[in-house]
Amino acid sequence: MSAPIGDIGLIGLAVMGQNLILNMNDKGFTVVAYNRTVSKVDHFLANEAKGTKIQGAHSIEELVSKLKKPRKIILLVKAGPAVDAFIQQLEPYLEKGDIIIDGGNSHYPDSIRRTKELEAKGLLFVGSGVSGGEEGARYGPSLMPGGSPAAWPAIKEIFQATAAQVNGEPCCDWVGETGAGHYVKMVHNGIEYGDMQLIAEAYDILKRGLGLSEDEIADIFLAWNKGVLDSFLIDITANILKFKDDDGEPLVTKILDKAGQKGTGKWTAIAALDAGMPVTLIGEAVFARCLSSIKEERVRASKAIAGPQKEVFKGDKKQFIDDLEQALYASKIISYTQGFMLMRETAKELGWNLNYAGIAQMWRGGCIIKSVFLGDITSAYHKSGKLESLLFDDFFNKAVQKAQPGWRRIIAQAVLWGIPTPAFSTALAFFDGYRSEVVPANILQAQRDYFGAHTFRVMPGKENAKLKAGEDIHINWTGRGGNVAASTYIA
Repeated sequence: MSAPIGDIGLIGLAVMGQNLILNMNDKGFTVVAYNRTVSKVDHFLANEAKGTKIQGAHSIEELVSKLKKPRKIILLVKAGPAVDAFIQQLEPYLEKGDIIIDGGNSHYPDSIRRTKELEAKGLLFVGSGVSGGEEGARYGPSLMPGGSPAAWPAIKEIFQATAAQVNGEPCCDWVGETGAGHYVKMVHNGIEYGDMQLIAEAYDILKRGLGLSEDEIADIFLAWNKGVLDSFLIDITANILKFKDDDGEPLVTKILDKAGQKGTGKWTAIAALDAGMPVTLIGEAVFARCLSSIKEERVRASKAIAGPQKEVFKGDKKQFIDDLEQALYASKIISYTQGFMLMRETAKELGWNLNYAGIAQMWRGGCIIKSVFLGDITSAYHKSGKLESLLFDDFFNKAVQKAQPGWRRIIAQAVLWGIPTPAFSTALAFFDGYRSEVVPANILQAQRDYFGAHTFRVMPGKENAKLKAGEDIHINWTGRGGNVAASTYIA
């Protein structure tokens, strides 16, 4: 048998798998391709991969035999049981130090489990986020690998060469231990939900509020794309708005207003609730998609429930559009602030050592949320790796301060028009709550103690003989209740 020549193997020849293989081949690596339906391997070699160094395998055993040690095998298959099934098929043929890489959209708890299970058997596991869609996979995605740290030196060259490059730097670095790679990809997707919802709300305000056409809105988005909002999503939205159907009408106006979702935004919202972190904008973006899905009920409600009388806008349109740009920018800052707060809290809880500047750098190119804005986040975390919140960074603090007046005017006007802005509004509500030294949670704690004896703690400086500092206190509010607390207060 000839010596193994494959630098890396890949299982799964759907579009993403094929494109990633072709990308790695372009970068000078020899890839061995395998698919459960082996006829796809032959078709791929005879067509898309014709004339390349790409090798094919018709069995798991053959795939493994063609790979240099330590063997590196990427799985690009449907998340869930299929990943575990392929891992089980691979295990008998692998040796200590070989690496299995899951490049699908797996839920991070599965990656935590797989890392521990495979390390116990002497194997290494990497759960890697892959963002950028088909084009990203082909020409340079954002890659977010995490898992067994010992695997990184063996895959670093391939991953960083395959990833998108921005200013000569790869949009790929080691994220962290166990499930960190897929966790960061999950948060990336949650932020993507938020960015998309904010853009949709801006479109709605310009269309229903100002009465602008799709072409006019596209021109506004193209102008925004030359400034602080320069990003992939703003760019493609302008292209979408300009795209015409065969009859000359904007195609977007014919698309049913029911949004789909694959679950990663929901996972982020659930993770935020589990961590007790106020990631409100991503949550609202998920709920906005849920609201869109009850189309028939909304149609009935539109006929049965009256809103405010629509008034023609009589103000300065240019100023209004400038305000909207600032509102979108400020809300986006809040969304990323919340996302990084969530990652920080989870890293603390799970003992991960996340590189926040590196994460922002990975997102600057190749992925759906790529934007100029992420360079500013990278800079903020380079200045202080322990930054609690982007709002404490001087650049973002000044940016939000500048945006505040227009941000508030936009939301106020949208409320008067009756145009829903769940993402814009929750971003501002978070901002106002976050900057409040005192919030009305004292009322909530009093209510909890009144009806359930759940106790409270006293405000510093307000202590007395009955209200002692640092103690869990229960008060007999009515004179009829007892003095036994149901549970202690959890700070």
